[in-house]
Amino acid sequence: MGNFQFGPEEQEKEKKKYEPVVPTRFGKKKNRQKGPEAAVKLPKVTPFSKCRLRLLRLERIKDYLLMEEEYILNQERLKPQYNKLEEEISKLDHLRGSPMLVGTLQEIIDDDHVIVSSSFGNEHYVSVLSIVDKEKMELGCSVLLHNRVHAVVGVLVDDSDTLIKIMKLERAPQETYADIGGLESQIQEIKEAVELPLTNPEYYEEMGIKPPKGVILYGPPGTGKTLLAKAVANQTSATFLRITGSQLIHKNLGEGPRVVRELFRVAEEYAPAIIFIDEIDAVGTKRYDSISGGEREIQRTMLELLSQLDGFDYKLGVKVLMATNRIETLDPALIRPGRIDRKIEFPIPDHKTKKRIFNIHTSRMNLADDVDFVQLLMARDDLTGADIKAICTEAGLLALRERRMKVLNQDFKDSKDVIIYRKKIGIPQALYL
Repeated sequence: MGNFQFGPEEQEKEKKKYEPVVPTRFGKKKNRQKGPEAAVKLPKVTPFSKCRLRLLRLERIKDYLLMEEEYILNQERLKPQYNKLEEEISKLDHLRGSPMLVGTLQEIIDDDHVIVSSSFGNEHYVSVLSIVDKEKMELGCSVLLHNRVHAVVGVLVDDSDTLIKIMKLERAPQETYADIGGLESQIQEIKEAVELPLTNPEYYEEMGIKPPKGVILYGPPGTGKTLLAKAVANQTSATFLRITGSQLIHKNLGEGPRVVRELFRVAEEYAPAIIFIDEIDAVGTKRYDSISGGEREIQRTMLELLSQLDGFDYKLGVKVLMATNRIETLDPALIRPGRIDRKIEFPIPDHKTKKRIFNIHTSRMNLADDVDFVQLLMARDDLTGADIKAICTEAGLLALRERRMKVLNQDFKDSKDVIIYRKKIGIPQALYL
């Protein structure tokens, strides 16, 4: 029994019977070939999008290298010319002299001789060098003078004063008519005199009248003159040029009139424009005989201002706004009709106006329930709009001092007493002790 063996056929059947099933390859990754054969075998390469992008990148690098090579060759070729040009510039600077003086061209005698005036007030008959572009020379332009012989060695093309560029506001002011408490009649008058001629000039042409050239705002300090001028600039898209009267006063002879001329020239260039001259009483005071050189220079500046007011055309879209606290000190020739056609007075605000100003300045403040503006306004105090704004600011500071997030009625009372006290003794209102 134990030595019994199957035949060949039976053995094959037995093997086939127990032979395992060949596993399927579906859902399984093909095993990567390992060993030296895999290292020698090259991968199959087929063109696709990445190859195209790589080719474009290499072509761009090649173009850049070609441009760089051409630039280096040009630099080596033009280097002698640059050196020669630098030598000529150094010779020209030596011929001009350094430092150079700045003068004003007063009169042209002929092609080679002119009369110029320096900042010291002296006039000189000088020659013009051949290196000067004579086509750019015109009466009143700024020229460069030699420091010894005062010969004309150059012309300043951009003769606009840097002060005028500073006065030009790039952005319109943020103040609007809604920020002004009261002053309905003043707002209506300035709209008719300044805003309407700039936005709708055809209305005046249909009526057959000329719009006012200039407007003067006068009244006590802090009544809203400057604020209304900013609101007008915000309402219109005109260029706003702001300057104070003291900026027109210069110690050098002729500087003040020149700044006035530049001011109106820039206004005509950027028309429509509004020229706002604050504190005009600094240069527009009444004229009298004086032997002082400074007073005479101030009077020359005012005469130039009068000449500019008479000279510019109302159709150019330039309006002049002036503000002062002392209109009685101004020269009658400055504020006469034809130059300043409308005078707008800003009085001390009344009870109703004061309440509106309080509401404007406290609209964003966290107020307690006990705040009562009626009690604050019952007293007959000559409070202006600037005083009311200072009272609100001082009340907020008092609340912050005590680490409170709400302003009480007592804070307003204390701040009002502080502001009135400082106003009486003459301490600046913006100075918080």
